Amino acid sequence: MTKSKKIKTTVFRCGVCSHEEAKWLGRCPSCGEWNTLVETAVSAGEAAYTIRGGRRIPKSMPLEGVSGEEGFRFSCGIPELDSVLGGGVMRRSVVLVGGEPGIGKSTLLLQAASLARVKGRVLYVSGEEAAGQIKMRAERLGLNCKNIEIFCSGVLSEIETVLDAVKPVLVIIDSAQTLYSPDAGLAPGTVNQMKFCVFEVINWTKEHDAALFFSAHVTKEGMIAGPRTVEHMVDAVLYFEQNDGENRFLRAVKNRFGSVDEIGIFTMTETGLKAVPDPAALFLVRRENQLPAGVATAAVLEGSRCLLVEIQALTVGAKGAVSRVFSDKIDGARVSRIAATLEKSLNLRLGDQDVYVNVAGGIRLREVGLDLALAASIYSARTGLPLPYSSAVCGELTLAAEVMPVKRLEGRIKTAASLGFNLFVGPNSAKNLKEAIAALFSAK
Repeated sequence: MTKSKKIKTTVFRCGVCSHEEAKWLGRCPSCGEWNTLVETAVSAGEAAYTIRGGRRIPKSMPLEGVSGEEGFRFSCGIPELDSVLGGGVMRRSVVLVGGEPGIGKSTLLLQAASLARVKGRVLYVSGEEAAGQIKMRAERLGLNCKNIEIFCSGVLSEIETVLDAVKPVLVIIDSAQTLYSPDAGLAPGTVNQMKFCVFEVINWTKEHDAALFFSAHVTKEGMIAGPRTVEHMVDAVLYFEQNDGENRFLRAVKNRFGSVDEIGIFTMTETGLKAVPDPAALFLVRRENQLPAGVATAAVLEGSRCLLVEIQALTVGAKGAVSRVFSDKIDGARVSRIAATLEKSLNLRLGDQDVYVNVAGGIRLREVGLDLALAASIYSARTGLPLPYSSAVCGELTLAAEVMPVKRLEGRIKTAASLGFNLFVGPNSAKNLKEAIAALFSAK
């Protein structure tokens, strides 16, 4: 009969920040303090293996006995990015940032590398630029490079060697598509190369309590280039979008440690990306005492923020036998649903019209409270009747044309009032679409 016994497992744990290492080090790579690593026995519930018959056998542990780690978040020094990530960067987390060329991904990550509030070193790995180019950008942006280590290569084995030597607490790789390993094939840039290399770097990050950021290219459809497997491997997927001006929008489409509703709003300046100080009125077009037909102001929520956004609609006779919807910032299916609701409940003829919808400022909107404002703008465009100058609208519409309650209504009303909108039409003043339209156009 073979005997089973537990492995005597110990780790070296920092007495200041609780960082763990497999062997003793004079200086903690996480907080930078000297002589704080103390050999600590792993508790019985944490033992991951047993020995049986000379072989190492993996074993489970009761979830109840696992202690939740506090203080695992740290600030990257950019409040907008912290907000999108759910309150900061989680240790052992992996974040994938995708966006079009030139939108500012490298600038954002370099600023995060400089401003991150961590005690330890930050490693910036670039497979696209030389160290001199990165240094010139950092100087132009006025960044402090004291704790940043730079390494310019896409070869996985070289990157792993540097990781083991530096032991950074934050790793930034720009970009995931430039990683290469001969073990994944002879041709760089393939699907297998990306999956294999990303997986290896993620493993190192998890084992060393670090945090990892990848930048990634996108296709012409706006999706992150490469295998979708990579998006499943990471903890958060962020998309960097741009409007026609200098504004940038950072959204999370996946986040294991926070909400996907938050949005970061930046403007690109000569000294890098800056947070927009007052985004509530950023998407409003100021006019003098008169709105053109087809324009409505929507009070929408983007994460924890209330924004006032101008919705613009235009209806023209259909060019063919079937009417079409042209809308890129609001889902076209949603516009079609609202148009059908208008046609059914108000007898507004739209079946022979092409409908064009635009959002001022170029922000993409998905929030349900947009429905009523969208309906008001289409109604105004079709009838030629402008809405009152100082009116704001919000509310969700059902297929039966009912106006449904929305989250944080009082906050929307307060924000609209602070920006000079003295007429607010929504679930508080209208039960259905007919009442809402009457309230808006009888107030003139």
